[in-house]
Amino acid sequence: MAIEGKIQRISGPAVIAKGMMGARMFDIVRVGKEELIGEIIRLDGNTAFVQVYEDTGGLVVGEPVVSTGLPLAVELGPGMLNGIFDGIQRPLDKIKEASGTYIDRGISVNSLSREAKWQFTPGVAVGDEVKDGVIIGTVPEFAFTHKILVPPGKAGKIKSIVPAGEYTLEDVVATLEDGSELKLYHPWPVRQARPVMQKLDPVTPFLTGMRILDVLFPLTMGGTAAIPGPFGSGKTVTQQSVAKYGNADIVVYVGCGERGNEMTDVLVEFPELEDPQTGNPLMHRTVLIANTSNMPVAAREASIYTGITLAEYFRDQGYSVSVMADSTSRWAEALREIASRLEEMPAEEGYPPYLASRLAAFYERGGRVTTLAGEQGAVSIIGAVSPAGGDFSEPVTQSTLRITGCFWALDASLARRRHFPAINWTRSYTLFSDILEPWYRENVASDFPETRDEAISLLQRESELQEVVQLVGPDALQDQERLIIETGRILRQDFLQQNGFDPVDASCSMTKAYGLLQMMIKMNKKAKEFLDSGGTVDEILAQPVMEKVSRARYVAEDDFESYKIGVLAELDNAFVVAA
Repeated sequence: MAIEGKIQRISGPAVIAKGMMGARMFDIVRVGKEELIGEIIRLDGNTAFVQVYEDTGGLVVGEPVVSTGLPLAVELGPGMLNGIFDGIQRPLDKIKEASGTYIDRGISVNSLSREAKWQFTPGVAVGDEVKDGVIIGTVPEFAFTHKILVPPGKAGKIKSIVPAGEYTLEDVVATLEDGSELKLYHPWPVRQARPVMQKLDPVTPFLTGMRILDVLFPLTMGGTAAIPGPFGSGKTVTQQSVAKYGNADIVVYVGCGERGNEMTDVLVEFPELEDPQTGNPLMHRTVLIANTSNMPVAAREASIYTGITLAEYFRDQGYSVSVMADSTSRWAEALREIASRLEEMPAEEGYPPYLASRLAAFYERGGRVTTLAGEQGAVSIIGAVSPAGGDFSEPVTQSTLRITGCFWALDASLARRRHFPAINWTRSYTLFSDILEPWYRENVASDFPETRDEAISLLQRESELQEVVQLVGPDALQDQERLIIETGRILRQDFLQQNGFDPVDASCSMTKAYGLLQMMIKMNKKAKEFLDSGGTVDEILAQPVMEKVSRARYVAEDDFESYKIGVLAELDNAFVVAA
C-alpha cells in the first residue's frame, strides 16, 4: 500500500513531508504534482526528510509526497556498456528523446532498453541446483561476454530454461522451482554493497601505462588511490589516461559535479578514443555517468554510489573494473549542502561529522574478491580530490589520505611547466610497493626493486641539491654533485615525464620502464667512475650516448630491446679517460 504524505517545508533540494508514518529510510518517493524523484534520508515520527534529485523550483507546500516502498536502485544487465547515464542511471540519450535538449522535471525513462534483443546462450539445464551469484548464461555485447547472474538472495533448482536465441530484458529466461523468475537483468539498491564469497589479498598491480605510477607509486588490482590537486593541475587528464591505458577489463567513469564544459569534453572525446587493447572504440567497455555541477546536488551525492554498484556487478562476473570518481570533493560539497539544509551540526569547514565515514564506506567497496560464483574479480577505485587553492590540509583530502593506499599528489607548478603527468614525486606515496615486490621480481626483473630504489634515491638527492643551487648557484657544486643534478634531470624529463600526444610515449610497459631505468642507472654509475678517474661533467655531457639515453623513451616497444642492448654496450666504452 502506497504511503502518501504532504509537503510541509521546502529548503532547496530538501523537502520535509508530514504524514509519512510507515515509510522507510532510503525509500524512493515521488514529490509534488510533477512527481519529482526523491529519497528519504531521515525519519522523525511521521515526518520524512527527502532529498530531491531534481530542481525543486515551483513546488508548493501541501502537494503530495508518495513513497514507492523501494530504495534507490539501478538496473544491472546488458546495455550498460557504451552508455551515458545521469547520476541515478537515467540514460541521457533517452532523456533527450523524451524531453528535448533540456531535461524536463519528473521525467521517467527505463535505465536499460526494453526493446533491444540480446542473443542469450544458456549455461545451465533443467534440474541444476543454482545459488545466488551463479552464472546461468551469457550474452555477447560488443567484444565483451556479458554473464547473466542469479540475483543475490535467490537460489534453488532450475525448473525451466529457454533455448539459445534472442530475448529482451523483460523476457523470462529461467524459472526456479519456488516460482522465482530470472530475466537478463535485475535491480540492486545502490547504497548496499553486493555480497562476495571472500576478499583476497591484492597481489597483482593495476598497470596504468604511466611510468611514475607503475614504477614509483604502484596501485594494486583492487586497490584505492587518490589524485589530489588544485585547479588546472591535470586530475581529469590523468584519470582519462588511466582509463584508456589501464589493464582493467571495464571502465566506469563518474563525472561527479565537474564543470559542464569539462564533462562535455569527456562525452565528446571518449566515444572517439580507440581502445589500445582491442582496437575497438574505448566506449565499448566503458560506462559514463555524467553529473555536472549545475545539476541538483542530491543526484550528485547519489552518483558515486551508482557508479560503484555498476562496477560491483561487472566484478561479480569475474572481471577487473576501474572506477574513476571525478571528483569526490564535489560529492563532499553536496553532502555539506544537504546537511546544512537539514540543519545538522557542522564539523570542520562546514562538512558534516560523518564525512570521513561516508568516504571510507565508498572506498571500502573496492577490492579483489572471490565472487559468489567462485570467479575472481576486482574493483579498483581512483578518486580525484579538488582541494580549494591546492590546500592538502583541508578535510576531504585528509580524510581520503587516511583511507586510500596510494596518494598521487598533483602539482600546479609542474603542470605550468608542461610536465605530464604533473605528479609531485616528493609528496606522493604508496602502501603497495612491498606487497607487489614478489610480482615485480617474477614478472619484470629479479633486481627491479633495487633498481627502482636507486632511482628514487637519486631523485631525492637531486631535489636536495636543487635547493642549494637556488641559494648559491650551480658553479658552487662539485662535479660529483653536478652529475647527480644531471642524472636527476634525465630521470625527471625522460622517465617521469611522458608525452601524451606521442603514440609511443603515451603508454609504457613495465619491461620498457625497467629498461629505461637500467640505462639511466648504468649511465650514472659509469659517469661517476669517469669522474673518479679524472674526467669532467662537461666531457660526460658531450658524449653522444647521453642523447641516446634521453631519446630511448620514444623507441617503439618492438625495437626497444635491441636499442637497449646497444646503448648498454656503448655505455661500457663511452666514458674512458684519455691517457
